[in-house]
Amino acid sequence: MGSIDDLGELRGKRVLVRSDLNVPLDGATITDDGRVRASVPTIKQLADAGARVVVTAHLGRPKGAPDPAYTLEPVAERLGELLGQDVAFATDTVGASAHETVEALEDGQVAVLENVRFNEGETSKDDDVRGSFADQLAQLADAFVSDGFGVVHRKQASVYDVALRLPSAMGGLVAREIEVLRRLTVDPERPYVVVLGGSKVSDKLGVIDSLLEKADKLLIGGGMVFTFLKAQGHEVGKSLLEDDQLDACRRYLDQAVERGVEIVLPTDIVVDTAFPSDDREPQPVVVPASEIPADSLGLDIGPDSAAAFVAALADARTVFWNGPMGVFETAAFADGTRAVAEALTKVTSSGGLSVVGGGDSAAAVRTLGFDEAAFGHISTGGGASLEFLEGKELPGVAVLER
Repeated sequence: MGSIDDLGELRGKRVLVRSDLNVPLDGATITDDGRVRASVPTIKQLADAGARVVVTAHLGRPKGAPDPAYTLEPVAERLGELLGQDVAFATDTVGASAHETVEALEDGQVAVLENVRFNEGETSKDDDVRGSFADQLAQLADAFVSDGFGVVHRKQASVYDVALRLPSAMGGLVAREIEVLRRLTVDPERPYVVVLGGSKVSDKLGVIDSLLEKADKLLIGGGMVFTFLKAQGHEVGKSLLEDDQLDACRRYLDQAVERGVEIVLPTDIVVDTAFPSDDREPQPVVVPASEIPADSLGLDIGPDSAAAFVAALADARTVFWNGPMGVFETAAFADGTRAVAEALTKVTSSGGLSVVGGGDSAAAVRTLGFDEAAFGHISTGGGASLEFLEGKELPGVAVLER
């Protein structure tokens, strides 16, 4: 699998970089720039080598047509601030503005193309439609660098097809992600503890199947825990519940016993009678996990559960964490997530490997004020991380290995 060094002399060459700049926006304000910051090292490496860097990325889920709500312009501005240089912005993906912007670049300069998903060819299931768009992207460059780990599990034009059309290499961010995730799947240092949260069991079926064969302990919190509690016969009130996954949860609990994997579920839950909103003050109440009132919903693991999770992580040498323990955006329901994050920093400081599996977990780390350097690795791709751990082929990686 080629690295940037394998592309040879870059000075004067146009290098198309697929980055992951899919950041949350409040209007034109970026509320979490973690993915932009993660993209900087590879872009800077190319610019410092004299390349004319053309960045392509997506934001949100526009319907294959321009939508001002999803413009990358504020992201391009933030990228320029982080790079310490002006970043040009093309107002289309492969049209007149893109060509004019790229042609105007000088050695070491950077441009960002408008949201690649404004073109229906990016995500088309039709190979010919997708390939036609990839042809247009390839006309803008002499080489391609894949550095958007959050999208390498997608067979999309700017991720997969363009790599078939240009000399291609893996960027530093993707290379680091693959290196770390392989440490979680190939002979991990033990004890190996996995912490899963987030809203749905159905989102993590494959990774649970895989990790039950590798992990020593599996700690489960977040919204998905209520399906496990219901599978054990407990009532969960108005909590998030996937009735169609109850059998799967029972199967996982049985398999864990058979394989000697310890599954740790919360023994207490922080509940409220309504989901957090601006219209009312939170009214958190701690109840036993087996006694959630019918008029309440669980919004965090309780203090006893948080302490049990911390204890289960105390001697870990390898930890993978994907999904918050509760609605961490609201202070009243953030303690469980904070406790897990703090425990992971201690794993790191003791010489172990702690991996934060992207998405909401990475956002929680930043929202709760943790130093990102206190973790072994913070992934930029939640879905891609999970699919890698499931053992699935990632098209955006496989194409670079051809």
